Amino acid sequence: MILRLRRPLLIVRKSIHTKPTSPTAASSSDITGLLTNGGKWDSLTAHFGSITLTNSLVEQVLLNLKEPSEAKKALLFFHWSSTHHSSFHHSLRSYSIAIHILVRSGLFIDARALLESAITKTSQPESCLLDALLSTYEAAPSGPRVFDILVQTYAKMRMLDHAFDACSHLMDRGFSISLTSFNALLRVAQKSNRYDLAWKVYEYMLQRRVYPDRNSIETMTNVMCKQGSLQNIISVLDKINGKRCAPAVIVNSGLWFMIFKKDNFNVDHGIVLLKRLLQKDMIVDSVVYSLIIFARCERGELDNAYEMFDEMLKRGCGSNAFVYTCFIGAHCKSGRIEEAIRLMHEMQLSGFKPYQKTYSYMIEGCSMSGRLDECMTFYEGMIKHGFVPDSDACNQMIGKLCECGKMEKANDILTVLLDKGFKANQVTYMILMKGFGDAGNAREVTKLYYELRHRGIHPDPMACEPLIKSLRQCGKFNEAEKFLHVIGSEKHLPL
Repeated sequence: MILRLRRPLLIVRKSIHTKPTSPTAASSSDITGLLTNGGKWDSLTAHFGSITLTNSLVEQVLLNLKEPSEAKKALLFFHWSSTHHSSFHHSLRSYSIAIHILVRSGLFIDARALLESAITKTSQPESCLLDALLSTYEAAPSGPRVFDILVQTYAKMRMLDHAFDACSHLMDRGFSISLTSFNALLRVAQKSNRYDLAWKVYEYMLQRRVYPDRNSIETMTNVMCKQGSLQNIISVLDKINGKRCAPAVIVNSGLWFMIFKKDNFNVDHGIVLLKRLLQKDMIVDSVVYSLIIFARCERGELDNAYEMFDEMLKRGCGSNAFVYTCFIGAHCKSGRIEEAIRLMHEMQLSGFKPYQKTYSYMIEGCSMSGRLDECMTFYEGMIKHGFVPDSDACNQMIGKLCECGKMEKANDILTVLLDKGFKANQVTYMILMKGFGDAGNAREVTKLYYELRHRGIHPDPMACEPLIKSLRQCGKFNEAEKFLHVIGSEKHLPL
């Protein structure tokens, strides 16, 4: 009975497989025929294990099996050809043809595995893989999804720059990249702390009219949180809108400020982006106008800023504390302090409360204009309302006080500000040290030097000039030389 069962199996095997082919007679049709007639791994080895494989032969077999019903056979042959022929290595074209076949057949897991293999096992630049996929796209049409899988695979492998370059190249060629792929790229960029790239990708999405969804916004919110910019943007929007804005508005406002910081920022291009977001209800009128006014004021384009302000009012958007502060800052920077003071009073009469930036502008502007009494008035108002000036404003105020011979007053102000959490910098101490040094008060200069060091600020030699100079003026040459030696040895400078 056992012998009778084995005989039919031998007969079936002979009916399925042709006799072994010699190495010189093998063709793509022979291999294809064996596979389409039910041949498996062992059959391939038995009949074609000794043939010499070439890239052209492998590619032709794959193309013969490009229909979805034959996809698994194509994959079987792909793996067999590299496993049983150790000297043979698949070309990027072979990989690409196989990947197209798998994607067209819906075998996405296998397609991703081949993509990862192509990326890790080939020595050619990653751009060559994309070129190979493009060059074989018509021969084994798989649809644009293959390029989404490529981008997602790059993202998964944390090859983020390659993923973004592939997106740009493909979209320039007229292919569409799905929101799912962009979200994968954003998510991995955020997890990899590639915040600049995340913003670059997000901006590119909007430029190409691939609009974010909830997942995109959530990822970019996490980016802002990790960067430490989230609370600042929320604070600005609260001053514009008077209430908490939607997450999309927060993220898109954050994008605006990120773009604004670029050296090549163009206000007109930025306006186009904001209007596009407005059309998609991803930002609100009052925020759009306020951000444009901010940009115009920062660029010193006051006439354009006021034109936009008039348009803002005509559209029914009232003014706000942020817009007032933008105009106050622009006038202070241009030396029109009278207009800045007028706007400050108007702002308060309109029911808007000045905040830290508003007061800082006024203190800095009044100091630069030599209006010390008004500067002190704004400083006292600021402290009363719980704010401290920024570094530039503080340094201008202390500098003006020292210039007027009021070093003790300046020193007292610095003490108060430090107690309130102000972060003094080297310039702050240098101004005070110079003031006391010019007055011949070497003792106070020395105290300030030690305080500066105690706060973890490591001064450069220029910052210590007032200390050395004042000690020498007071005849304390030994102490001057001692400090000069310490500074020189710390900075590795020649004495």
